[in-house]
Amino acid sequence: MKILRYTAFTTDPAGGNPAGVVLDATGLDDATMLAVAAEVGYSETAFVLPTDDGGLDVRYFSPLAEVPFCGHATIATAVAYAERHGPGSLVLRTRAGAVPVTAERAEDGSVVASLTSVEPRTAALSDADLAELLDALRWSAEDLDPALPPRVAYAGAWHPVIAAGTRSRLADLEYDMSALSVLMRRKEWTTVDLVWRESPTVFHARNPFPPGGVVEDPATGAAAAAFGGYLRELQLIAVPAALTIHQGVDMGRPSTIWVSVPEAPGSGIGVTGAAVGIGADLTSDPAQQ
Repeated sequence: MKILRYTAFTTDPAGGNPAGVVLDATGLDDATMLAVAAEVGYSETAFVLPTDDGGLDVRYFSPLAEVPFCGHATIATAVAYAERHGPGSLVLRTRAGAVPVTAERAEDGSVVASLTSVEPRTAALSDADLAELLDALRWSAEDLDPALPPRVAYAGAWHPVIAAGTRSRLADLEYDMSALSVLMRRKEWTTVDLVWRESPTVFHARNPFPPGGVVEDPATGAAAAAFGGYLRELQLIAVPAALTIHQGVDMGRPSTIWVSVPEAPGSGIGVTGAAVGIGADLTSDPAQQ
């Protein structure tokens, strides 16, 4: 088994969000995939399972648990696959549903991939859950941007969307990891999407991920897709829209996520980014896991 290492939503190996990628995980059981993800140590590792009908099933594991969908690991997988099999289009069958991806080579030689999410939706965030969430974040209601109301958003995984009223509030992230982890596990939230709006189409984001054993994600494609759906459903942007989300800046791993929001209600959200290989690939013997 060969474990590739890529960082997504950047062309700089020092930026973006690292992901493990196993392009052929045939024969691996759940326990082995979880053990490999823990060994790799990134927020997620993607395991591709070729099927008899020529399809590609994909599963995503953090060091602590399986997640139904992961955007940055999908972008990393699409780029890794394209570098070995050539640019083109694929359909990845995830636990959240079918996710079309396309990879192409940019003028600078980098490989850029785009995914189209499953149908996005939002749900209300109860007053009690919001109060518990803000308490775990060590935020107050006065810290929030009233123009972007709290919701829970989905485009393959669930993420509370909490908008900061200022960039300085977003920059100051020091939360209660234990309390937030308990809440997120109970509610089955994958990350918390903390955002700040710089302009009508430019946003900054931070994503705590304690259920996966990760303090913060440098780039979260699934949350970006969910956020695009949230903005469209609540009519907070004019559609169609092309958004730019900056993430990872505050933790020294700058990432750029491009989000395409189609006009049609319920249609999937596009997420685009580059990815680049990092470090040395790993090899692992499943029998030893």
